[in-house]
Amino acid sequence: MYLEIITPELTVFKGEVDSVYVPGTNGDFEMLNNHAAIVSTLKKGFVKIFGDIGLNDTNKFLFEKKGKGYWYAIKSGTIEMNANKVIVLAD
Repeated sequence: MYLEIITPELTVFKGEVDSVYVPGTNGDFEMLNNHAAIVSTLKKGFVKIFGDIGLNDTNKFLFEKKGKGYWYAIKSGTIEMNANKVIVLAD
């Protein structure tokens, strides 16, 4: 599935991922390929992305490598998934 993480300052990440784990306001949840369409608000925590992730030098320092995934810290945000495209609007 395709993921975009966007902040007011820049697009932090764009690319194919295997899964995305987010800190939902009503509880953390994970989305895999072919997940049902969803819109949710996010709370402070980490957006965790898994798969064969290619980070460039511009955004590599924004992520923390943990095990097989990369973690990106957020203060809040929203997420939308539809037709295997995930968009995270993060603060």
